Amino acid sequence: MRKTTTLALIATGLIALGCGSGAADKASGSSSDSKASSSSGDEGGAKTEEKPATAKIGQPARDGKFEFTVKSSKCGVAKIGSDMLGQKAQGQFCLVTVNVKNIGKEAQMFDGSSQKAYAADGTEYSADTGAAIYANKNAETFLNDVNPGNQVTGVVVFDIPKNVKLTKLELHDSMFSGGVDVALS
Repeated sequence: MRKTTTLALIATGLIALGCGSGAADKASGSSSDSKASSSSGDEGGAKTEEKPATAKIGQPARDGKFEFTVKSSKCGVAKIGSDMLGQKAQGQFCLVTVNVKNIGKEAQMFDGSSQKAYAADGTEYSADTGAAIYANKNAETFLNDVNPGNQVTGVVVFDIPKNVKLTKLELHDSMFSGGVDVALS
């Protein structure tokens, strides 16, 4: 029984990686191009094209097959959910409302756990997908397929220390993409 469960978990993980890798072929290539350009300096223009200027709240920003528009950001939330079902923050929750539009030609999976947030000192924070379940009634930020031309709006949740202020997000169309920056201040 234990061997079957382990094999099932491994198979699920490989399938999840395979789903994201096909969608990120172009983004993965551009990610390696960015790394090459930063080390060689010959392709400085290519890096600029791949990492456009940082967008602001309300401005669309593209990464791979997704166009992201951050609608709002609210920090200082101590608990998400109801009194009976919810989650308390270790520090404080920052709730980031994001609209995600598929600008590609095939369905793409949006995964809230691929998103990152940064403080002014460069500290990276990962999304809290457990808390996001309580923040999203329709679970639109966790492994949601978005068909071409369609869009979803959801809340990505970050659990950060009480004394920290987020300054930017790095939004990804998949865990393999280069990402696009959005300033929060």
